[in-house]
Amino acid sequence: MGHMIAVAGKGGVGKTTLCGLLIQYLCESGKAPVLAVDADANSNLNEVLGVETGITLGELREEIERAGTDDRYQIPLGMTKQAYLEMRLSDALTEEDDYDLMVMGRTQGQGCYCFVNGLVQTQIQRLQSQYPYIVVDNEAGMEHISRGILPAMEVAILVSDGSRRGVQAAGRIAQLMKELNFKPKKTGLIINRAPEGKLDEGTLEEIRRQELELLGVVPHDDAIYRFDCAGKPIVQLPGDSPVRAALKEIVEKLGL
Repeated sequence: MGHMIAVAGKGGVGKTTLCGLLIQYLCESGKAPVLAVDADANSNLNEVLGVETGITLGELREEIERAGTDDRYQIPLGMTKQAYLEMRLSDALTEEDDYDLMVMGRTQGQGCYCFVNGLVQTQIQRLQSQYPYIVVDNEAGMEHISRGILPAMEVAILVSDGSRRGVQAAGRIAQLMKELNFKPKKTGLIINRAPEGKLDEGTLEEIRRQELELLGVVPHDDAIYRFDCAGKPIVQLPGDSPVRAALKEIVEKLGL
C-alpha cells in the first residue's frame, strides 16, 4: 500500500503550493511514481505543477448524469452508466513521467458533491497499491476529513500561515481526526509564509495551546508571488529557493 500524505488547512495558507513542491521533491528523491490527488472542487494543483489536465472526476460525473438528455453526452448502446463510468475513469488520470495527477473538479450548477467525493475515495483505494506515495491536496476546511474520505492517511500535514486563526483552524482539523478515530502515524503543523522564517510569541503560544507538533516553518518568498502573477509553475522555483530548503528539511524530519 502506498504511503498516503494528506495536506489540509485553512483556505489561502499555501497548501497547494507546498503540495506541488512536496510532489516534486518526492519524485526527485527516487520515490516515483507518485499519485497526486487534487481533492479540491476549486482545483489548481495542476497550475502549480505546470501540467494540463484531462477530464476531472466532476466533469465525468456531469457527462454521465446528462447522458440521454443532452446529445453531447452519449453512453454506448448496451452499456450501463456504471460500466461506462468504470471504463472512463482512466481518462481522469493525467500521466506524467514521475507522477500521475487525479483532479476532483466540481459539478456544474447546484447540487451536492457527495458523488464526486465518493469517486475520489474509491479511486484512491483502487490505485493505492500502484504508487509508493500518494499526496492529497485537500479542500480548504474539514469537508474531506469529516466525510471520512481519507481514513488511511499515514501522514497528516496541517498547514497554516502565522495567524492565530490559521493555527486554530489546523487545531480543529487535528481534533476532528481524533474524534473520527483516524490514526495517522504522524500529524504535524507547517507554518507557511512566515516573515523572515520567524514566528512571534503569540503564534507559538497558540500552537502550544492547540497541542500541535510544529514540523517546521517555511519563510515568505516574494518569488512565489511573482511566479503566480506571471502564470509560471511554482515547481520552477530555483534550486536555492528558501522555500525549497525549508520544505526539504521538513520532509527529512518526517522520514519520507
